[in-house]
Amino acid sequence: MVLAGFYNDPEFANVDSSENESILPFKGTILRTKSGKISSPVEEPWVSCTTFNILAPIYKRLDQQNQSVRESDFRAFWLARNERIVDWLLYESSSIICLQEFWVGNEELVHMFEERLSAAGYKTFKLARTNNRGDGLLTAIHQDYFKVLNYRELLFNDCGDRVAQLLHVKSVVPFSINKNNFVEQEILIVNTHLLFPHDSSLSIARLHQVYQILLYLETYQQENKLTQMPVILCGDWNGSKRGHVYKFLRSQGFVSSYDIAHECSDGEADADKWVSHRNHRGNICGVDFIWLRNPNKSRKPLKISWAEAAFGIIKFQLQKASLAENDAFAFLRADNSVDHITYSAFCDALRQVNLTGLSYGLSFQDTKDLWVQADFDGNGVLDYEEFKRIWNSTWSDHMDEDCSSDDSNEGNEEETVGFTVKNAALFPREVEKGIWPENYSLSDHARLTAVFSPVRLRCPRRSP
Repeated sequence: MVLAGFYNDPEFANVDSSENESILPFKGTILRTKSGKISSPVEEPWVSCTTFNILAPIYKRLDQQNQSVRESDFRAFWLARNERIVDWLLYESSSIICLQEFWVGNEELVHMFEERLSAAGYKTFKLARTNNRGDGLLTAIHQDYFKVLNYRELLFNDCGDRVAQLLHVKSVVPFSINKNNFVEQEILIVNTHLLFPHDSSLSIARLHQVYQILLYLETYQQENKLTQMPVILCGDWNGSKRGHVYKFLRSQGFVSSYDIAHECSDGEADADKWVSHRNHRGNICGVDFIWLRNPNKSRKPLKISWAEAAFGIIKFQLQKASLAENDAFAFLRADNSVDHITYSAFCDALRQVNLTGLSYGLSFQDTKDLWVQADFDGNGVLDYEEFKRIWNSTWSDHMDEDCSSDDSNEGNEEETVGFTVKNAALFPREVEKGIWPENYSLSDHARLTAVFSPVRLRCPRRSP
């Protein structure tokens, strides 16, 4: 992997000095003639992806003493900052660019981004948040590397007015898997920005947003018979590695590209090893991710995985109310004269801990689905053993079939292509050490870029 310094590059003299290194993801990716035309694939192609919450000017505060003063009121400020953002994006030239907090409500800024990205060979797709929030998403695909086969928009229509973009792309230049095998690989890409957790009760809303994304992906793949392809999820997830969303995505076979590249574990020891955001409260945390799921990755059925994550949130809310396991069972049971939990008592308890009865809480159907999953023997009540299984998240170990990356062929397998993470970097580089540099002003988020290389996989042949 090539890391290029550009301290003295006059073209980028107006960029923050704290950002002093960049990945050059396409060095050697594609051979070109002198005229610039693509000639042929090379043995080890790279795919790069950048995700960046660029802080919409309508949210950027300029005066901490007067919170109403925003950058959007000063054209010279927001235009200069966003031009620098585009400078960096074009310098890195990732094949996939996913932006959040893109100021879709300002025609001049939209035109500037679209014009410059288009001139550099990108095809852009923008999506505003619902209810005229002013900002939204922008995804740009470099047309030298990918052809967009389909584009879909997902509107959550929830309390946060959040949205997501789904792009189905195919590589223009075939990926070289070995000397005699080239594949025009298809990939599914998602760009999103989850709700900020202003309150712990919003965890359910955030989890539901991710569930909708994964359900939409699953449905799209089934309808188009696209089960065997990599999925890349990009965005500002507004939650750290300690959160329920992170654990939910891990249970669904996704890996964090940055953590893989830097050998960071899911454990507490690495939870704060890097950061990517300083929020409006002044806290720094790691919330920006590029998730990768290869087609050979084991995962639990989506509905079961979602139920386990939801029960994890229920447990958290009960523990927040200082209820240990025995106390929580008594609380859910409500009636001390019985030794089980009824459905009505279960619903009432969820309402008391603010997980139902609110616009962003569990719906009636969600609650019913959770109850069905928890009532293992189907007798209409939960005894203590059933409660312990959901409390300890050990009530289901069901996983989809796994597959390997070796060259064996058992006859009931099919060959497909996945990705390995070659490198990943956050900018400014100080954030990789858990430090937020005071001289960084491009955004209140760091920019994350990951580089992938294709790899041949063999997976169990799945029925259509």
